[in-house]
Formats: sequence, C-alpha cells, structure tokens
Amino acid sequence: MTMKISAFTIDNYDPVMALWQQTEGVGLSSADARESIQSYLERNPGLSFIAVEDGQLVGAVLSGHDGRRGYIHHLAVHPNYRRQGIGRQLVDRCMAVLQAAGIQKCHLFIFHQNHNGIGFWQSVGWARRSDIGVMSKNIG
Repeated sequence: MTMKISAFTIDNYDPVMALWQQTEGVGLSSADARESIQSYLERNPGLSFIAVEDGQLVGAVLSGHDGRRGYIHHLAVHPNYRRQGIGRQLVDRCMAVLQAAGIQKCHLFIFHQNHNGIGFWQSVGWARRSDIGVMSKNIG
C-alpha cells in the first residue's frame, strides 16, 4: 500500500465531502458547498491537501491564510486509516506551504467537546488557548 499526498482540487470535492460527513467533530455548513470550497481553493492555491491510498481517499485538509495568519479547517482521516501518521503528514504539509508563504502562526477552530480532535492536535504540538474565544455573525 502506498499513500500519496497531493493538492486538493475541486475535482476531489465529492469524496472529500463524503469523508467530512462521516467524520465526527467536523462541523459542516452552507459555507462548505461546492462553490464555496472552489472559491476557497482558488484563493489559497496549493495550500489544501488530500491523502490517497490504493486509489481511495483516506484523508483531507483545508488550509489557507489571510496574508498574516494561517488557518486549518476540516482535517479528517478515514477511521480505518487513523493512527498511521496520515493526519500528521497532512498537517505537516500545510505548515510547510504556509511557512513558505511567509506565515508565522496558524490557527484552527475546534469544538470544545471534540476530545479526540483536541488530543490529536495537542499530540502534534498545537496549544489549546484559553485566553481568546470565537464570536460569529451571519451576514448572508
């Protein structure tokens, strides 16, 4: 078995969406519609990735930046392929391309009750912050 990481393109949308839908802790909304993801990928070319093993999508991650800070969204690895380093490889690839773009810090959003996700992120060196929170407002 050979796992390959490559750029996430809109052609990958359907299998990636299926993976996200079956992954606990990934919060989906209308912002994840095909058109929105296509726009995100176009604004952040070459910064999001998929992992494929033996022709099957086994992992995916969105990443991008605003010119100042990087952001990671929707990291997911198929349950049958977890604990093999795929998530770490996807994150490492994101960090490398963000750093190459001059980004020095990256953030992600995670649900408070996503204990498995929090454990993963801490295991790969991310720090949970208690000094800031998130506020949101729908504008559309």
